[in-house]
Amino acid sequence: MSKVPYDRSVQLWKMTRRQFREGINDGSLKAAIIPTGSTEQHNEHLEMSHDTASAVHVSTLAAQNLYPNVVVTTPIAIGVSEHWMDHKGTLTTRPEIFTELVHDVADSMKRAGIQHVLAINGHAGNAGPVNNVLKDLQARLGIDFRFHSYWESYDEDLVKAQMESGNCPGHASEFETSFACAAFPNQIHWEGVDYDNAELTISLPDRATQDRAFHHEAKLANAVKGQAMIDVAVNWVAAKVQEMMDS
Repeated sequence: MSKVPYDRSVQLWKMTRRQFREGINDGSLKAAIIPTGSTEQHNEHLEMSHDTASAVHVSTLAAQNLYPNVVVTTPIAIGVSEHWMDHKGTLTTRPEIFTELVHDVADSMKRAGIQHVLAINGHAGNAGPVNNVLKDLQARLGIDFRFHSYWESYDEDLVKAQMESGNCPGHASEFETSFACAAFPNQIHWEGVDYDNAELTISLPDRATQDRAFHHEAKLANAVKGQAMIDVAVNWVAAKVQEMMDS
């Protein structure tokens, strides 16, 4: 791993066009990571950006480990979240719109000269739509394109060792709250939360039951658990990208 210079970023939106161009022209910039997430409810205490922020966090640390070979694109921050539209503030897009946006971002990287693109997903609702058309996306792009949710890096033993609830990823429960404790504690807001008296509208009974369970499981979270899970995901993503560049 090379140390990232103080005046350089692996995040595309923080780079100048000259910095990106030079990386392409000198052959050092070989791969891109597209973080995909959502803007959706995360129970009463986590910010709606959590899925996107977690995907960006893992992607950025992985790219830093592989500097100067990898760039992290601007995240796709609105996902397929129709199942959470009971909760006001959630944004959603149609599956076919989401998958086409993934295609277009990957195609932009291809047109810039990058032949290896990995989408790292932080929202479960995005996975089905992309995986359903993954072969078509790969054929249309004509480059090495792959899609993974970062929690695919976790095996049963790790979850059992780190998560008292046994749930991973869950939704704003122990895992995601632990992640936030470690990565961005300022995005956790327990103050003023009164779950039992909150005016919640959840149309499906099973989701209402799950929502309450996840709320209480979130109280098990801490930064030590979160950092352990983050470290595994970062190393796994970095290894995936390295494998792509070596192929």
